[in-house]
Amino acid sequence: MTLLRLPEPYDFELSTTRYRTWGRDLANVWEDGVIYRAVGRREVAISAAAGGVDVWPLDAETGAVVRKLLGAQFDLDAFYAFAATDPVLAQIVPRLRGLRPPLAPDPFESLVTSITAQQVSLHAAFAIRSRLVERFGEVVGRVYTFPSAEQLAAAEEGTLVALGFSRRKAEYVLGLARRPPDWDEFAQLPDAEVKARLVEIRGLGEWTADWFLARHLARPRAWPVGDLALRKAAAAFYGGVDIRALGARLDPFQNLSAHYLLAGLYAGVGL
Repeated sequence: MTLLRLPEPYDFELSTTRYRTWGRDLANVWEDGVIYRAVGRREVAISAAAGGVDVWPLDAETGAVVRKLLGAQFDLDAFYAFAATDPVLAQIVPRLRGLRPPLAPDPFESLVTSITAQQVSLHAAFAIRSRLVERFGEVVGRVYTFPSAEQLAAAEEGTLVALGFSRRKAEYVLGLARRPPDWDEFAQLPDAEVKARLVEIRGLGEWTADWFLARHLARPRAWPVGDLALRKAAAAFYGGVDIRALGARLDPFQNLSAHYLLAGLYAGVGL
């Protein structure tokens, strides 16, 4: 293993909870305290270490993916200073110190994952996602590659339905795979333009676009107003607050606020 330094603070166990909570993710396998991820055609192992994470093999390609996967680009110091000024976050955030929300390194993977999770439980979404990965991905050691747009473009709708997708969701995934947008261009566009482009794609609404901004592009102001779990967390911690008004109140740290509120809800953090 070789040390990949990450910005402090970083809590590996806390930040990787999603890989142990909702079911097995064959593209991000958690096993005995290690996350395995395929980068190119190599199995990469990631484990906790003082000052960051141990990664093997570590080079420019794998390091960039691991840093993205582990949310290294989030500015926690600035967020923590902001959170200390909000009565609710001031109580939640210290209990979750070091949480860096994991990100989807690949844009196509991010959107397909969101389509999978539309209007179903996260347990069901993880199960369907893993069946898709097992059927179309490639085995690399303990893990599978997430299927590319090119691999899924040739799939039959009925095959995805057999994996657990509704017929409509299967249409959405195949449509995206066959006509993917310019991902590099998205990275350069402002939030509003990214959302406008995404919602023009069949099957992608505001909820999916907001989570793409939050969990792939790591945009600080991403605020998934249509997410039922976020609404539940907002109600639990802030009472009868309007979700959009709360987003404005948490500007410019809506993304990290959303992740910490959700983590606080799932962890049963009380005020």
